[in-house]
Amino acid sequence: QVQLEESGGGSVQAGESLKLSCKIAGDPYSRRCMGWFRQAPGSERELVASIAYARGQPNSYYNADSVKGRFTISQDNAKSVLYLQMNNLEPQDTAMYYCAAGVPTYSKPCQIRDLGQGTQVTVSS
Repeated sequence: QVQLEESGGGSVQAGESLKLSCKIAGDPYSRRCMGWFRQAPGSERELVASIAYARGQPNSYYNADSVKGRFTISQDNAKSVLYLQMNNLEPQDTAMYYCAAGVPTYSKPCQIRDLGQGTQVTVSS
């Protein structure tokens, strides 16, 4: 099992930036992928960005069409912190953002196995 703790959320104006962080603890070998999900009120949870690993190293990246060119997922060298740099934020980016660990599947870039508590991002116009 993996323990995840997000931070960095807040309230900003449209066009501004935020950087989310996720502290990771637990068995690193259970993490075949790491990702950021978000869920807005009344909407389903959606994958924003993810990293899939092969032999312990980043192998592939996924970004949702809605955030391409604006959001960047990254990690530190020790893979103990996952980041989501969010630039040019839009009001439709308002949601609770969750850090997740899981496994890639045939149909999903990252199927959730462990999920953090979330950090709120609010973007006003």
